[in-house]
Amino acid sequence: MLVLNNTVPLSVDFVRPEDFFIFIFHIVFATSAFLLAGSVVVGILGTRSLRIQNRFIFMLNTSISDMLTGLSVYYLGLFDVQEGYPSRNGTYYILPSFLGVNVLTFLFAQFDRYFAVCHPFFYNRFITRPFVVGICAFCWVYTYSILTVQNMVPVSKAAQINAFGVMTLQLIVLTKVLMTIKLYIIARNQLGREVACAERENKKESLRIIVFVVICFLTLWCPSFVNIIVRQLTRSGLRFRNEATNLFAIMARFNALCTPALYIWGSPALRAAVWRTVWKNLCPKRIRRVDSDHVNDVKNIAGVFVISRGWRQN
Repeated sequence: MLVLNNTVPLSVDFVRPEDFFIFIFHIVFATSAFLLAGSVVVGILGTRSLRIQNRFIFMLNTSISDMLTGLSVYYLGLFDVQEGYPSRNGTYYILPSFLGVNVLTFLFAQFDRYFAVCHPFFYNRFITRPFVVGICAFCWVYTYSILTVQNMVPVSKAAQINAFGVMTLQLIVLTKVLMTIKLYIIARNQLGREVACAERENKKESLRIIVFVVICFLTLWCPSFVNIIVRQLTRSGLRFRNEATNLFAIMARFNALCTPALYIWGSPALRAAVWRTVWKNLCPKRIRRVDSDHVNDVKNIAGVFVISRGWRQN
């Protein structure tokens, strides 16, 4: 493999066409995930009407994690890195654990939507914005506290803690699947019987977003999760040269691009906020040039019309 500064080698050898494709893919993916998730972060932080809503706080938390995941691909995807026991040029699971933050955040977001729709009085009284912010902070503290303990103990103990974490994730995944089914039933039946109003549409939109996001997340993340379980239980499973060529890890990290895209697709308010706070400010010259070209076209058409009208009169 090619070596950069005689320290960490690059992820591919650049001797086959697919090596170039893998390297370029990770650069494009990392940049796209960072820009898209970062746009959601800036859009929510720059719009007060979104910051005061609990569901957008959960979106903000996952988007921060997705933005950092995009940045992590510049290392995990471009260099020869192998996380695990033993690891090679690894980060002690610091970078891959961003996905773990999202796992917990999505779980709490599902419960948040459940109580908001099914128990609105309890929700409005107890589920306040500081409480939701605390929950989001807990997702980070819990994930990296477990990771810190795991990295401070001997490798044998760390492997046991990792196995316990996998078992815990199995319960979380099962809970997420059941909550997704529950929220889908609520969105289809309960909200369908309510009188059409702005609040009903807001609830329906929030349920639709969380259901689609969780389904997408589980679809992309579960293959890697299942492969890890198979490797731990049977010592077989699929093994890859490094994180850059690990198809399952690439699928899991692809959530960093799909999740903010689904947020923007499913929420018109967020879409408008992202455009107003981020992208509109990045391309004003292009907009003005298009507008001036449009005005010139209108003037030319009007001139032709006047000339032709005068010719007919003559």
